[in-house]
Amino acid sequence: MSKFVKHILVAFIVVFMVSCKTGKSVYMFTSFHEPADEGLRLLYSYDAYHWTDLNHVFIKPEVGDAKIMRDPSIAQGPDGVYHLVWTTGWKNDQGIGYASSKDLIHWSAQQHINVMSYEPTAVNAWAPELFYDDEATQFIMVWASTIPNRFPKGEEPENNNHRLYYTITKDFKTFTPTKLFLDPGFSVIDAEIVKRAKNDYVLVMKDNTRPNRNILVAFANNPLGPYHDYTPRFTEMYSEGPSMTKAGNSWLIYYDSYRLKRYGAMHTMDFKTFTDISDSVKVPEGHKHGTIFKMTKKQLNLLLKETQPKNYKS
Repeated sequence: MSKFVKHILVAFIVVFMVSCKTGKSVYMFTSFHEPADEGLRLLYSYDAYHWTDLNHVFIKPEVGDAKIMRDPSIAQGPDGVYHLVWTTGWKNDQGIGYASSKDLIHWSAQQHINVMSYEPTAVNAWAPELFYDDEATQFIMVWASTIPNRFPKGEEPENNNHRLYYTITKDFKTFTPTKLFLDPGFSVIDAEIVKRAKNDYVLVMKDNTRPNRNILVAFANNPLGPYHDYTPRFTEMYSEGPSMTKAGNSWLIYYDSYRLKRYGAMHTMDFKTFTDISDSVKVPEGHKHGTIFKMTKKQLNLLLKETQPKNYKS
């Protein structure tokens, strides 16, 4: 990319960020800090580029043997209720944590959903992501699991050879039987579904095989797939935890560049051409990957008032 084009892109971003500050909604980013035993944290942003940590733990993990909360994902239903899922253990844990809240402050009792218990040799259940399918009025939960000797392992050992699985629920009380969501022919984790338009879905994911360890996307006309037209890997090696959000007419893909020990971001208009804008974003140190969702400024003000009463200004 030429310097002229880069300057035009940066100028566009600045104009966009200024215009966003007058909008009615804000961006929220679920987060956790290592070693993942504290619980859910939240970042907020008025422009989707500059993030501030609320510096508060909203819910502490209580389920699973390890009592940790990694990869927190939040999706809001049409009734306004927020649904949270998370990774509860590295290994020997076949379940996923779940809780719900109307305001992100007061939470339901936590549950441990044993999504992989039907596979006795399943090693784990990693990085669950929630997607609300507004056309079918149901939640789709996707995660990564390893079942040893189930798939060709390529460069990965049998206890780290992941594929994506899913279940569907309308009420988080009953769930459809777990099924295979995606076998792309390589070890894959950290998948997130995004709807661009009717019959137009994008799946962002991490290729977890050596030597890649980086991000790509694929496309489908249904959130359950089949996904096709996989893009080349467009982030540096040792990238994970991609999170997508739409900002104006642009899409931003945030990711954890764990080898460089920083948070990276890619800009795209069409999911074919990607521009590295990592130097144009600001993510608090210590933030680990979650998902991005939106809420009203009024809702954010309630969180600020609750979590930072001494510093809160209406």
